[in-house]
Amino acid sequence: MPDTSASGPQGAPGWGGPSAGHPHHAPPGHRRRRKWPWVLLVLLLLIVGGCAVLFAVVSDESDKTVTVKYEVTGDAKDVTIVHTTWSSGNRSENLQKVPSLPWRKQIDTKGFAKGGLLAVTTGPRGGSVTCSVTVDDGKPTTATASGAGATATCEGF
Repeated sequence: MPDTSASGPQGAPGWGGPSAGHPHHAPPGHRRRRKWPWVLLVLLLLIVGGCAVLFAVVSDESDKTVTVKYEVTGDAKDVTIVHTTWSSGNRSENLQKVPSLPWRKQIDTKGFAKGGLLAVTTGPRGGSVTCSVTVDDGKPTTATASGAGATATCEGF
């Protein structure tokens, strides 16, 4: 009777099938797991979480009310004061002729777009003016001008 253990490659010593002795093949029954679906899931969760935080901040900011204090001081006479303010998405602009200083105004505003402009122009007799705008109890924005027809502008608040 012929010896089948030595006949052919399957009978050769060390032959254990297609994956034995080959480091490129996983053992039978063990599948390599894909990592990209998990990475994609984590990235998606981070994006959704970041959007939720951004929405909460914008929503809170749009409902927040701030107090804006306008003030003009100096020795100029017959000044023209223009102040614009954003409130609840609308811009209001006011122009006033003021015979003497100081001048003050305070308003409450809310909405995502806040801020505005305060511009003070001296009359033909000149003089000096200083504008100041304070939002809540923050640091005031100020500007000074002097001379006939000079303009001090406070913006970026």
